[in-house]
Amino acid sequence: MYVVPMASEQTTITVQGPHGEREMRISSPSRVLWPDLGLTKLDLARYICDVGEAFIAANGDRPVSLQRYSDNINGEMFFSKNPPKGTPDFVRSVKVVYPSARSHPQLVLDEPAAAVWAVQMNTVVFHPWPSRTENTDNPDQLRIDLDPQPGTDFDDAVPAALVLKEVLAEAGLDCFIKTSGNRGLHVYAPIAPVREFLDVRHAVIAAAREVERRMPDQVTTAWWKEERGQRIFLDFNQANRDRTIAGAYSPRALPHAPVSCPITWDELGNADPKNFTILTVPERLRTTGDLGRFPPESRQH
Repeated sequence: MYVVPMASEQTTITVQGPHGEREMRISSPSRVLWPDLGLTKLDLARYICDVGEAFIAANGDRPVSLQRYSDNINGEMFFSKNPPKGTPDFVRSVKVVYPSARSHPQLVLDEPAAAVWAVQMNTVVFHPWPSRTENTDNPDQLRIDLDPQPGTDFDDAVPAALVLKEVLAEAGLDCFIKTSGNRGLHVYAPIAPVREFLDVRHAVIAAAREVERRMPDQVTTAWWKEERGQRIFLDFNQANRDRTIAGAYSPRALPHAPVSCPITWDELGNADPKNFTILTVPERLRTTGDLGRFPPESRQH
């Protein structure tokens, strides 16, 4: 990656990709996105370049929602789904059906330069669908969000994730894990894209309730917040159509610039989610390899 300064507070970044190099413009590169650390828009673009191949392997070829900020992470936020005016020719879209039964084109990222373009559009967090563009109605990932409630934390989510792994294994599913980028964990299993969202949601509910049955004092599936208590909420709602979680290697809009980072099950017991940031994850990726990449044969029925 090479950075060439331009006039009027602009920078171009040379981004490597499957179709060769692309020169991507970054306006206002010195805009501070994470005030506590002084990390800028250019820092974020460089991070995306550093993790680009793994980022696209995890989030590419999927409808994606962009969580964009008008200033820094403490400012106004909005979601962008449809291709905005001026979208580059190499950034495609796919038509998806929303719960309202209305259909609209939604952005798709196919190469690192597309993600850098999203950063230029002030995107901080990337939210990919659990289905691919070839079949957006049928997820190829079963996802469960382990969300610590007030009075609980990351360490409380760890034993719940291990029991969830056991439950999914009993159903014949190999699952993988990543930090949410906040206090929780994301467990997800590759599945064959042969069932619609509602069917997959029913499977998620069944798995979550079985974990709740085994750990009633530590885990809850209660819909109402006031009924959850100091337990880990297994959020089956994320299995709904058009509901997403932050993708693997996506930054999060929190003061220490964390990243939703794939980890191994062996790491889980000693993992500290605060250690996975846009400053540390590129080197981790170089040393551990891409833990978020699943082989095609890992899709299970």
